[in-house]
Amino acid sequence: MTAAPAPRRHPDGRPAIGVLLREQRAARRMSQLDLANESGVSARHLGFIEIGRAQPSREMIARLADALGLPLREHNALLLAAGYAPQYGERALASPSMGSMGQAIDLILRHQEPYPAFVISRRFEVLAANDAAMRVNAFLMEGRSSPHTNLLRQVFDPDDFRPVIANWPEVAAKFVRQLQDEMMASPHDPALRRLLDDILRYPDVPAAWRLRALGAEPDPVLTMVFNSRAGPLRFFETITTFAAPRDVTLDELRIDCAFPADDHTAQVCARLAAGELR
Repeated sequence: MTAAPAPRRHPDGRPAIGVLLREQRAARRMSQLDLANESGVSARHLGFIEIGRAQPSREMIARLADALGLPLREHNALLLAAGYAPQYGERALASPSMGSMGQAIDLILRHQEPYPAFVISRRFEVLAANDAAMRVNAFLMEGRSSPHTNLLRQVFDPDDFRPVIANWPEVAAKFVRQLQDEMMASPHDPALRRLLDDILRYPDVPAAWRLRALGAEPDPVLTMVFNSRAGPLRFFETITTFAAPRDVTLDELRIDCAFPADDHTAQVCARLAAGELR
């Protein structure tokens, strides 16, 4: 007589803990033995967890989440799937309890002047931008406003920011890879899948971009070149994240700072800040 297979989902529709673990392992191309070794759990016990014959403790889930390199949102999802309360809160950035973090973000944005800086969510929504970003965007777009608040839609839409990006194929390919990395980290987020589907529907987007190129690491620094009436503007970017965040919102924030890659770009940014260019 064989035992009944472990349920794949809870009565409320949430995936079971074993299902989530297997999916997270598969997304990172880790074997069961790899994860067992990384987390200090026996492969036998991990196998029992994955088939529903053993219940992990909160401490064991923390070790598994750390070994998998999970974002805090996905760590919470493992806890919920195992029947525990989430460990990490998710507060709105504008909430009073996030006051010091909000001030730190504002300080970074101000100190980036006269060069652009943006605050972006894991779904690539632009949450905030400094004055320099607004000035440079308006200059490049010749005063036209963007129909999108999502950075990837701005980059891929031919009626938005895409025409001013001189090296669009390289820039767009980099953003697709970043989106695929986010999808790998959060495989149960349907919004990320919808975003990928949407941007790949825009004209002249290579179908091959749907598949993540294995072993093909992007260049560590990509210079973005923009067409403008003052001549080409060249920027490179740095990404700032919060170290050891204890909140889902902070864990998912990215501060994207653009720096001039040549003297001409730096001069144009300075002239825009001084009001000498419109």
